[in-house]
Amino acid sequence: MAEIDDLKEEVAMACRIIGRLHLTREPNGHVSVRIPGSELILMKARGPMEAPLSYTTADDLAIIDMDGKMIEGRDGLAAPAEVFIHTEVLRARPELNSVIHIHPANIVAYTIADKPILPIIGAYNPSALRMVDNGIPSYPRSILINDKERGGALAEAMGSARVCLMRAHGITSAGSSVEEATLNAIHLNDLAELHFKADQLGGARPIPEEDLRDLLDRLPSDVRQPSSERRPPSSEWRYYSEAYGQT
Repeated sequence: MAEIDDLKEEVAMACRIIGRLHLTREPNGHVSVRIPGSELILMKARGPMEAPLSYTTADDLAIIDMDGKMIEGRDGLAAPAEVFIHTEVLRARPELNSVIHIHPANIVAYTIADKPILPIIGAYNPSALRMVDNGIPSYPRSILINDKERGGALAEAMGSARVCLMRAHGITSAGSSVEEATLNAIHLNDLAELHFKADQLGGARPIPEEDLRDLLDRLPSDVRQPSSERRPPSSEWRYYSEAYGQT
């Protein structure tokens, strides 16, 4: 029970961070985590009594099975219609433990315009640079992911990446932990926001290939290659937790 209580606090905090950074249209969006040793996930619930992401507490979460059915949760809550984003990505990717689905406006705009997100930043945000260098896949349909088949198609489009664009819809972000999944979403949004500003100033240009390779080759191993291992909280996560995650 102590482990589940800790996971609840972590998921609720991730929701508050996402909401307070305005990474999605409130109250839309959800964060999930795999419950170790089970075929269950813990996630932000929807329904008539749901909380906005910015004010999520442990009481606003539900335990859901891999078929998308709510096993535990308070009255007025239900499994999100798009729970299959979470169950099917986690089913397909045993190295991952957390999935996030949100609707960042700038990223949605890029998917609507069919504009690629380029490697425009260097040392400003090495994690975002690594992400875009690895390739950011896209799910091409503008539909709700509200059944297993559609969830499986999204997981297939995502491949081995840890973020996926969803045309005219939003993004899916994932990681070995709630921290990693959340930071991946933040980094992708940071990249899109800078891209949008640069485009308004005359057009974003990718950094030169020589500089790209130099920067990526010098990254610490934990930034250069995502891990499936759970690590102590990073200083970046501690910042977001303190600045945006408190109740």
